[in-house]
Amino acid sequence: MRSKKALVWVLVVAVAAIGISIGRLSVTSVSAAGEGYEELKTFTEVLSMVRKHYVEEVKPKDLIYGAIKGMLSSLDPHSAFMPPEAYKEMQVETKGEFGGLGIQIGMKDKAITVIAPIEDTPAYRAGIKAGDKIVKINKESTQDMTLQDAVSKMRGAPKTPVTISIVREGLDAPQDYTIVRDIIKIKSVKSRVLDSKIGYVKVSQFQEMTSSDLAAAMKKLEAEKIGSLILDLRNNPGGLLNSAIDVSSQFLPKGKLVVYTKTRSGDKSEFFTEGDHAFTLPMIVLVNQGSASASEIVAGALKDWNRAVILGVQTFGKGSVQTVIPLSDGAGLRLTTAKYYTPKGTSIQNTGITPDIVLKLEAKNGAKEHPVLREKDLQRHLRNEQTEPKPEEVETAPIEVDEKDDIQLQRAVDILKTWNVFKEIPKS
Repeated sequence: MRSKKALVWVLVVAVAAIGISIGRLSVTSVSAAGEGYEELKTFTEVLSMVRKHYVEEVKPKDLIYGAIKGMLSSLDPHSAFMPPEAYKEMQVETKGEFGGLGIQIGMKDKAITVIAPIEDTPAYRAGIKAGDKIVKINKESTQDMTLQDAVSKMRGAPKTPVTISIVREGLDAPQDYTIVRDIIKIKSVKSRVLDSKIGYVKVSQFQEMTSSDLAAAMKKLEAEKIGSLILDLRNNPGGLLNSAIDVSSQFLPKGKLVVYTKTRSGDKSEFFTEGDHAFTLPMIVLVNQGSASASEIVAGALKDWNRAVILGVQTFGKGSVQTVIPLSDGAGLRLTTAKYYTPKGTSIQNTGITPDIVLKLEAKNGAKEHPVLREKDLQRHLRNEQTEPKPEEVETAPIEVDEKDDIQLQRAVDILKTWNVFKEIPKS
């Protein structure tokens, strides 16, 4: 049997990163007889007619690949076919270094839309904003372009340019941005000490080295005698499931359930914390609409086990698992095969994690805002069998916020300061 991997993918197809996780999927051979495969007769008839009579010669492989892409595009937004080149790039990306622009994209209102630019990347420096709609790539319209095709066209060798045309609220006409690709090196963990010995850790993605980088950061913070911690998962699109388990293991005791998955047939897989050392001091987790997939797994586990206070706004709501299967010609199939559930059995598909303390960022001094994009806004999203998301008014969020205006971080600091004060009060 060919090897295969399952993944809890990032919130959308990303020009930035795609996450592979642990898991197995049984793959059996199929034939054109039975199980509905008799309909392939129609497909072969059309294929034959196109090859014989189309006005220009078309390569059979291009026709087959196009048909496969069309089939996968009729499923949920996270299932896709990856030609050999795209599949190789996906394998490289999980290491946190690749050639590209540094933006995460999704499909909204049939338009390729920027979820967020990644900090310190060419797209970020060029001024690409969350909510921008990409209408052309190198003068080619994206109207009928799949997310995967858009990703492939924007990625490429470092020091090569790509021009994207952006439609943005407030602009009278599309604006062209010519951006030079670069090696995107994403350092997934950043840390520092805030006021009153409060540790701060920002995890931007869940990559192969995230857990070890976090352990090193925590060791350094603990050496500085911190008394509490803020774990910032805002705008973290997710990534590797095993990385999310390892990160959770640094804050929960050994043997605690972090997440479980269920397939269509009801097969259940459970994932537990490992290791003997866990940070036990008070902590707050910051989340927002850009916290997705693996970051929702971590936040959900810490919330369900009452390990941390979750502060911010409702998370993205990406609660499905994809399996990546290598194909015989070097291509790959990414197929949604399961949904995941928090330790208390809650599906966050379309609904996300509800913070313990809901606090929305506000735009200051006339700063611009962008429409919020969540899983429930994506075309063909899977439903949540436990509940349906409530209809909401169009939600917006600030494009950028200075740290001095970051009321979510400020509230977290205030809570932990108070926490420490009460902890020092002698018990009578």
